[in-house]
Amino acid sequence: MTRREAIATFGAIAALPSLAMATTGDLRDDMAILRKALTLHPGLYRYSTEAEVNRRLEVLERQFVGATTNEARYLAISRFLASIRCGHTYCNFFNQRDALAAELFDRRTRLPFYFEWINRRMIVTADRTGMIAPGTEVVSINGVAATAMLRALMPYARADGHNDAKRVSLLGVNGRDRIEYFDVFQGLVFGARSDATHLLSLRLPNGDEQQRQVPTLNLADRRAQMAAGPTSKDAPRWQWQVRPDGIALLTMPSWAVYDSKWPWRQWLDDRLNTLAGAKGLIIDLRDNEGGLDCGDAILARLATAPIADDGAERRVRFERTPADLDQYLDTWDKSFRTLGVGAAPSANGFYRLHAEQSGTVIAPAEPRLQLPVAALIGPVNSSATFQFAQKAQRNKLIRLIGEMTGGNQRGINGGAFFFVRLPASGIEFDLPLIGYFPPGLPPDAGLYPDVLVPRRPADIAAGRDAQMDAAVEWIGRA
Repeated sequence: MTRREAIATFGAIAALPSLAMATTGDLRDDMAILRKALTLHPGLYRYSTEAEVNRRLEVLERQFVGATTNEARYLAISRFLASIRCGHTYCNFFNQRDALAAELFDRRTRLPFYFEWINRRMIVTADRTGMIAPGTEVVSINGVAATAMLRALMPYARADGHNDAKRVSLLGVNGRDRIEYFDVFQGLVFGARSDATHLLSLRLPNGDEQQRQVPTLNLADRRAQMAAGPTSKDAPRWQWQVRPDGIALLTMPSWAVYDSKWPWRQWLDDRLNTLAGAKGLIIDLRDNEGGLDCGDAILARLATAPIADDGAERRVRFERTPADLDQYLDTWDKSFRTLGVGAAPSANGFYRLHAEQSGTVIAPAEPRLQLPVAALIGPVNSSATFQFAQKAQRNKLIRLIGEMTGGNQRGINGGAFFFVRLPASGIEFDLPLIGYFPPGLPPDAGLYPDVLVPRRPADIAAGRDAQMDAAVEWIGRA
């Protein structure tokens, strides 16, 4: 189960009571808890040496203990955790205590539009106020160059390895999450002017330049901009459409359906069963970070032979969690506290999970789909959707079109989690427990698509989806 599934299933961690001002000694206790909890992290030394991690911990402790505000402590620990280069390790916005979340995240500093970073340029994608046209570039905000703002915020962004495409994507604002990464860290690092506005320097799609003063938004304002989601957690999460050209379009913005009573497997099978005679199928995964392995049901219908596990070892760092740490570790499954019991000791302090814990073979399923299938992918895909793309490409079952994924070919961490509570500061961070280590030394990068179709400001200005167009064209030629 991924972080998003856990949030969807179990909600935020129970709010802690209001805390009195923490003392220096209390904050050092928080650091001792953090250090001990990190000994359970399977990817702590995947991209850094032990000496490098220890140096960063020393810097963190000085900053954390010496900080006089919650903002400074949250920023310090967030920057340190991002340096682990694990896409599932961060101070989860949704698991902070209510008072701390309101203080840190509900600030009137948000930009009043949606945007993406394209070639490190801030490009407006939607503005419900009608003030700024899509395709417009925001050159600077309150005199700070947008490119400089992106550089300043990148060290706080979570991603696997050196896959900066994921970090850049995460720092866009698009209405996917109830709390957006850029909104949080731009608010904490840069804030807004005293008159609750931002002064923007813009470059319009026609090349003209102008300045515009725009109002800032708070959290409620941002959520009011978001498109309506499913009416309940048991409502269908995906969309199915058969285009006039005979191509079916399956849009899957999330696979976080763990807590839903919606029969997604039957829903999917019913629609796949209608594809006899269809010209092709396009699966849109571009907004989908992951969740359950829902894509395996599609791969099974395309496979002519069993799809083998990728050979990655599943490793953990512990047999049982330390008893004196347990009170600070929240989770949804008590068996996580004994993950390594019975596992095989391995090199460098790891325990290798047994084969039955290490993944499954996907068996072919009938009726088999015999039509061209394309999947639209991009940097958001970093957990189950990254793994789906990897299986699809490795077995040559689906044509991948779009941009490089998130995740990392060198392996990711996840599968099971603790939510670590630091009692003095009240800050929580997510701690993945299972590391996935593929054989050999794969590239420290996301997965490249079969057909690279970069996003362009001109396409946004014209309302054109070049990646979808490329998939339609390929199916027409297949």
